[in-house]
Amino acid sequence: MRIVQSSALAFGLATTAKFAEAQAQFLVNELSFGYTGRINDRGLATVPGFSIQGTPDVPEVLSNKLILTPPHPGNTRGAIWADQPNRYSQWVADVDFRVNGPERGSGNLNIWLARRGNQEIGQSSIYTVNRFDGLALVIDQHGGSGGMVRGFLNDGTTDFKAHQSVDSLAFGHCNYAYRNLGRPSQIKLRQTSQVFKVEVDGRLCFESDKISIPAGYYFGITAAAGDNPDSSEIFKMVTMTENLDATQNAPPQGQQQKSNQNQAQAQMSYGRTSNNQNNANTGNGNGGDAFDDTIPDMAADTITSSKAQFEDLHNRLQSTNHHLSTIFRQVASLGNLGEKRHEETSKAVNDVKQILAKLDKLDTLQNDIVKLQRDMRDMRNDINLKVKDSEHAMKNFIGSNHGTMLEHVAIQAAPKHGKLIFVIIGSQILIVAAYIYYERKKTMPKKYL
Repeated sequence: MRIVQSSALAFGLATTAKFAEAQAQFLVNELSFGYTGRINDRGLATVPGFSIQGTPDVPEVLSNKLILTPPHPGNTRGAIWADQPNRYSQWVADVDFRVNGPERGSGNLNIWLARRGNQEIGQSSIYTVNRFDGLALVIDQHGGSGGMVRGFLNDGTTDFKAHQSVDSLAFGHCNYAYRNLGRPSQIKLRQTSQVFKVEVDGRLCFESDKISIPAGYYFGITAAAGDNPDSSEIFKMVTMTENLDATQNAPPQGQQQKSNQNQAQAQMSYGRTSNNQNNANTGNGNGGDAFDDTIPDMAADTITSSKAQFEDLHNRLQSTNHHLSTIFRQVASLGNLGEKRHEETSKAVNDVKQILAKLDKLDTLQNDIVKLQRDMRDMRNDINLKVKDSEHAMKNFIGSNHGTMLEHVAIQAAPKHGKLIFVIIGSQILIVAAYIYYERKKTMPKKYL
C-alpha cells in the first residue's frame, strides 16, 4: 500500500515537473524580430538587434515585413544578420517568409547559422559564397522543380563558389512548393541534444542525429533575385530555448575543427538522405517510435528486495515521463497545425464568401437581362401590331378611293378644243373688221387745210 501511495506521489510530482519542463520555451529577444506582428515597435525602418544590407539598395523595412528582394528591378540582393551570436546549444528558430513572382521567376532564399556570420558571407547565396563555417538552409527551385528545401554544411575548408557541383554537397532535402502561395510559409530549425531537424509548415523535412551546431554562431538570412526576379519577404524570425541561463561561448579552435570534421562526414547524397530519413522514422530509438522504450510487465513475486522495487519504480516513472513529454509535444504541434489550418480555412471561407457575393451580383445582372429581353419582346410585338394596323388602313383607303380617282384623272386629263376654236374664229373676225375699216378709210375723200 505504501508502495502504491509513493508511486502515485512520485508520478504526480514527476508529471508536473515534466510538463513544466516541456512548456519552458523562452524567447531569445536579441535573436528575434517580428514576433509581435511588427518589425519595429517604434515604427522605424530598422530591425532591432539586426543589421541589414543590400545591392543595389538596402532592403525596405515595412511595419510587418522586411522585403529582401523587391519585385523589380532584377539582379538584386538583400541580407539581414543578427548582431549577437547564438549562445545556446539547444534552440528552436522559426522563420516566416513569403516568395512571390512571375511564372518563370528566379531567385533563392538562404538561412544561415555561421561562425563569422556577416563577415564571411555578407549578401552571398550558397552558389556565390566562398569558404564559410556553419550551416546553410537553401529554398529555391533546384533542378526545375516547383520548390525544394536543402541543407548544406561546411567546416570552412570547401570553397562553394569554386566547387564544380555545389548541389551534390547537400546532406538533406525535401520538396516544397513555396512560390505564390498567398500566405507566409514557416521554416523551423530545431536542435536538441539528440537530433537536428528541419520542419516546413509543421511537417518534417529532414533530420539527422549526426549534426550539432555549436554555440557562438550567427543567424542570418540572405536572398538573391535573377533577371526575372522573385520578391522575398521576411515576416518574422523567432529564436527560443528551454533555458535562458544555459549560455555557452564559442568552443576552442581545436574542438571546433574536430566537431566540424564529424559534421562534414554527415554530408550525403540525395538518395542516401531520403533512405536515412525513412530509416530514422522506423529505426533507432532516438529518432524512431517515441514509445519504443516501454518496460515489459513483471510479476510481483519476482521483486524481492527494496532496491529492486526502487529500480522498477524509477524505470517506470522515467518511461512514463518520457511518454508524457512526447504526448505533450505532439499535442502542442497538433495544436499549432490546427491553428494554421483554421486560419487557412477561415481565409478559404472568406474567399468563398466573396465569390458568393459576386455570384449574387451575377444573379441580379441575369435578372436585369431577362427583364430587358422581356421588354424587347413586348416592344417587338407592339411594333408588329402597329405595322399591321397601318397596312390595313392603307389598303382600305386605296380600295375605297381608287375608282373615283381614275374618273377625276380622266376628266382632268381630257383635251379641250373649244377655246382653240374660239381663238381662231375671233382672230379671223378681227382681221376682217380691220380690212373693212381700212377700205372705208381709203375711199373717203381727203380733207385739205
